[in-house]
Amino acid sequence: MAPYESDDSTTAGEVDDLRAGRRKAARYVVPVAVVGVAAATIGLVPAIADSGDPDLPKISAQQLIEKIAASDVQQLSGTVKISTDLGLPDLGGLESSLMSGATQSGEGSSADPSSKLMELASGTHTVRVAADGEDKHKISLLQNAAEYSLIHNGKDVWGYDSASNEVYHGTASESADGKTKEDVPATPQELAEEALKSVDDTTSVTVDGTAQIAGRDAYRLLIKPKDSGSTVGAITVGVDAKTGLPLKFTLTPASGGAAVVDAGFTQVTFAKPAASTFDFTPPKGAKVTEEGDVAAGEHGQAPDDFKIPDNSKTPDEQKAPEGEPKVIGEGWNSIAVIETGGEGMPSGSEVGGQFGGFLDSLGDKVTGKFGEGTVFKTRLVNALMTDDGKVYVGMVTKDALVKAANEAK
Repeated sequence: MAPYESDDSTTAGEVDDLRAGRRKAARYVVPVAVVGVAAATIGLVPAIADSGDPDLPKISAQQLIEKIAASDVQQLSGTVKISTDLGLPDLGGLESSLMSGATQSGEGSSADPSSKLMELASGTHTVRVAADGEDKHKISLLQNAAEYSLIHNGKDVWGYDSASNEVYHGTASESADGKTKEDVPATPQELAEEALKSVDDTTSVTVDGTAQIAGRDAYRLLIKPKDSGSTVGAITVGVDAKTGLPLKFTLTPASGGAAVVDAGFTQVTFAKPAASTFDFTPPKGAKVTEEGDVAAGEHGQAPDDFKIPDNSKTPDEQKAPEGEPKVIGEGWNSIAVIETGGEGMPSGSEVGGQFGGFLDSLGDKVTGKFGEGTVFKTRLVNALMTDDGKVYVGMVTKDALVKAANEAK
C-alpha cells in the first residue's frame, strides 16, 4: 500500500465527530511524521559522545569504506543517544491522542514497534542496545518512569510497553539473504550500508580527520552530494578504528543549522551479553496482541522512498515493480512518485478542531501546470501531494518537487 493511502474509505465530508476526525488526521499525519523515519530507520543507530582527536595511521576513503564492509562485530551492548530535529511543528498531545484512540477502539497495540516511530521523529532519546549474532537483538527506549523494549530472539519478535503493560508478539521476517530483519533497524551497520549506497560519481567521499567516540578511537567518513537541489548537506560516519564498526552518524541539512539526525554510542562494549538479556515472558495481566490480530495497513513501516537514495543502482535497476512508486531523477535528487488513486489533501477546515489546525500548519499550498497541491516540508524529506492524489516525495527542495510535477504533465 502506498504511504499516503489508507484502508479507511471515509471522506472529509464524513468527519462529524472526534473519532472520525482523529482517523482522518492520522491518515495524513502519520506518513508525514514517518519523515522521521529517515531518522527512525535512519533510526536506532548511535549518538553523540566524542572528544579529542587521536593520532591514527593515515587511511584513504576507499580503505575506510572497505574497513566498514569487512566489519564483523557479532556481540555488543551499549547506550545510544539519538537527537532528531526535522523541523516538524510541535505535536503536542496529538501523538498520544492518536495512539489512544487506536488502542481503545481495538485497532492496535501501544507495544507494536511501529507505534514508537513517531517518538523518534523529534527530540532526544536514550536507547540501550544489545546484540549476540544475527538473531538476537534487544533495543530498550528509556522513557519517563517507563521503558519500551523490542526483543528479537530467533524467529520471535516481542515488543513490551511498561507504561500500558501491553505486549506485541510477531515473527521476524527473512530478507533475501536469509537473515531475519525487524521493522526497526537495530545496528549501526544497517545505517552505514544505506549511506554507502549513495556513493557514486555524484558524491564526494573523504576522510575528515579522527575523533574519540564512546572512549574509542575513530575515523570520520564524510559523504556529501556534489549537485545542488538535495536537502542533504553532509553525512558523517564515525568508524571505530579497530573493528570498523560505525559508532556515530550525523546528517546535516543543506539549509544549515543543527544536525537533522545526530546519533551515536555514549558507551559500548564488545563482550557477549548474558543469554537472559534476550529472554522475554509476558508479565502477568499484560494485554498481548499477536501480529496476525492487527489488520493489514495498521503497521507503520518505513517506506523505501524515505531512505537515503541507492545510487549504486542504474536507472533501469531503479525502475519500480508494478504497483510500487516510480522513481524519477538520479542520485541525491531522485524523487518517488506515488499514485494513491484517491483524493488530495483535505484542508484543516474540512477536518476541523485540533487536527485541522495541525494539518494546516504542516503544508504550503502551491500551483503549477500539474494543478494545485500541498507541499509538506521538513528539514530533510519534502513531499508534494497534488489535488488529484499524486504524491512526489524525496530528499529534495520544494522547488524541485514542483518542477518534477510540472514536467510530469
